Amino acid sequence: MEPTDTTPLRAVALVCTLSPSPAPSSSQLLAEQTMAALSEHGVTGKTIRIADHDVRPGVQIDMGEGDAWPEIRDTVMGADILILATPIWLGHPSSIAQRVLERLDAELSETDDEGRLLTFGKVAAVCVVGNEDGAHKVSADLFQGLNDVGFTLAANAVTYWVGEAMQGTDYQDLDKVPEATARATRTLAANTAHLARRLKYAPYPPSS
Repeated sequence: MEPTDTTPLRAVALVCTLSPSPAPSSSQLLAEQTMAALSEHGVTGKTIRIADHDVRPGVQIDMGEGDAWPEIRDTVMGADILILATPIWLGHPSSIAQRVLERLDAELSETDDEGRLLTFGKVAAVCVVGNEDGAHKVSADLFQGLNDVGFTLAANAVTYWVGEAMQGTDYQDLDKVPEATARATRTLAANTAHLARRLKYAPYPPSS
């Protein structure tokens, strides 16, 4: 069966702001805008703000009683697309984004009957916001980590906004979305949904 532009897809956005709800978050805003853009391509799903959950440090699927990651992981594994949204802090992804990557490291030990990682059929993309330089460096860090644990990335799999260095304006403070960011979000959504549909019906070959 060949994929079509109406083949249903599921996505989840993991928002890695350091601020729990209900604090406003630029990362949350850009993630929600990305999910809205994906919805125009037949993708449904939800956002999860990691700071609202007790995601324990570690590199196991389940770090014991009270660990919120296993339930979040179930959502990720039930989706076709993972969006990872982070602010820039001191030129790096947030510590919460790093924790998510560390928890995803456990997927390196999880394979199907043909030796493929369970993440091999899933596509990832990245949202980055900050009022300092570093969006390319941060997206590169996340791209490498996501690819290491088995996710595939489409062309232009990042949307971002960075404000003027050493100023206090945040993405959520803007009167309107800059066209460059809006265009990047639209491209991310179109390419990510396109690739996810192809992988859904043409999986990677068995691993030796």
